[in-house]
Amino acid sequence: MIYVIATTPMKPENKDDFIKGHKACIAETHKEKGCISYEGHVSVNNPNLYVVVERWESRDDLNAHGKAPHMKVWREYSSQMKTAPTVIEIISDGKVEKF
Repeated sequence: MIYVIATTPMKPENKDDFIKGHKACIAETHKEKGCISYEGHVSVNNPNLYVVVERWESRDDLNAHGKAPHMKVWREYSSQMKTAPTVIEIISDGKVEKF
């Protein structure tokens, strides 16, 4: 199993649009092969930090997710609503990769 934690600092003035837009991405992601769970949350410590927690059956499934058409749409849509790039941590087999 693959775990992913993705954190994105949102512009305060775009927070509602960012969250609303991500709900469409969540719905499409749940349909993907190998998606065990995929949910987005606002951090309890920072109201402008969005945290996505994911679980995937395999690295291949996660890689396919990154190439899915709805992910391209999401990246384009959300790009102007961030104050910094998304930080992605991939956890598998006791190792953590950070991007």
